[in-house]
Amino acid sequence: MADYDYDIGVIGGGSAGLTVAAGAAQLGAKTLLVEKEKALGGDCLHYGCVPSKALIRTSRAYHQAGNLTRYGLPAAKLPPVDYAQVVARIKSVIGAIQKHDSPERFCSLGARVEFANPEFVDEHQVRLDGRMVTARNWVLATGSSPAVPPIEGLKDTPHLTNKEIFYLDQLPASMIVLGAGPISIEMAQAFSRLGCKVHVVQRSDHILTKEDPDMADAVQRVLEAEGVVFHLHSDIKRVRDTGRHREVVVAGADGQERTLMAEALLVAMGRAPNVRGLYLENAGVEFDRHGVKVDGHMRTSQAHIFAAGDVNGKYYFTHAAGYEGGIVVSNAVVHWPRKADYTLMPWCTYTDPELANIGHNEHSAKEAGLEYEVWSEEFEGNDRAQCEGETTGRIRLLLGKHGKPLGVQILGPRAGDLLGEWAGVLGGGVKLSSLAGAVHPYPTLAEINKRVAGSYIGSKLFSDFTKKTLKLFFNYKGRACEMAPAGE
Repeated sequence: MADYDYDIGVIGGGSAGLTVAAGAAQLGAKTLLVEKEKALGGDCLHYGCVPSKALIRTSRAYHQAGNLTRYGLPAAKLPPVDYAQVVARIKSVIGAIQKHDSPERFCSLGARVEFANPEFVDEHQVRLDGRMVTARNWVLATGSSPAVPPIEGLKDTPHLTNKEIFYLDQLPASMIVLGAGPISIEMAQAFSRLGCKVHVVQRSDHILTKEDPDMADAVQRVLEAEGVVFHLHSDIKRVRDTGRHREVVVAGADGQERTLMAEALLVAMGRAPNVRGLYLENAGVEFDRHGVKVDGHMRTSQAHIFAAGDVNGKYYFTHAAGYEGGIVVSNAVVHWPRKADYTLMPWCTYTDPELANIGHNEHSAKEAGLEYEVWSEEFEGNDRAQCEGETTGRIRLLLGKHGKPLGVQILGPRAGDLLGEWAGVLGGGVKLSSLAGAVHPYPTLAEINKRVAGSYIGSKLFSDFTKKTLKLFFNYKGRACEMAPAGE
């Protein structure tokens, strides 16, 4: 057996890489973690989930302060936003979380951390800034970067991506957002609430294309009411820098061109795997523009080399990367064969209201050819939502044959948190009757989960058959009150 420097080498210090490194080291494997940036944490900590949620919280607070009359309070005149202070808060949040992702912490777990540019020499050997290291197994967890679409003039026009948007010196007066996925829509609302005039350009006829159209449309209506302007069914023809402004020429469904202008241009039109400079061809690892090719065990074309997280192009979620990292630990370290199952992979778009999903929505159920029935409850009927003044939205439960839950979508306040209960229900095979019978504290938003489950159970419990059976056994007399017909 060859003598390697390490049992396992992990390239990339984001969610997937940190999960593998921590798990492998604690299980006794000699572990090397390599990161080419100056700090651990990956895109999520520095340019994605963490700064975006910090910004969203700040923008929500400013928005609420500007709408105090909704809560029975006197109106307040707010000064303009000092974006430098917003950035300072974002950095402080990142700094607090960064402590959990420090080299010292991973060293305490038993993993060695090195900051260097990795290059594969062969299938077991990697060059780290000129020095060679070997590992029995390697894990690619290098993440992804914002893709730059082939739009005429874009490369020569200054534009923002998620790498720069959270670290601007000042708030732009206006912004054009290209794309209408989760990042685009979250940032459109956040910057609009801070005082920036925002335009969103989307090729298709609705935003958030993975969502059910009516749910996505509800989000769009909220943003439009707050001042965001949408240009749907619009092809981006060309982009130009005029000096003070960025110019975007789009063509609508009618083919007519129109020109949009703004101080800033945000491009959020997809992601690209971080494979450049790794020389994966030297290791015999297959990849394409979508990512490194893996099987269900996260193995690449080389059985001892794994790929987890954004780099494999499966799901661009931090929690998906962590999940895949756990799959790698099982297969590469414990040698307990385990395959990834994305059936119940949840996700959430953190607009206000939030839009969260687990399992199938109607869009995906129809694509899969599944038969289903829909049960729904509105947040208007939730007492806590009324108290909070946040009644926009609904919960939608999809049931298949024999009442088996296929998926849940929640559009409403704290939807991502509310979805957590459904992750346990669907993932643990909990019966809807158990959820319907569980006691939830009152008043809470979570009661809407119990209510939609109870609606389905109630349809069975209070059926005509049940009433006829009880009448037969106990001689019940039936209704004591009849409603007068409408109009009488």
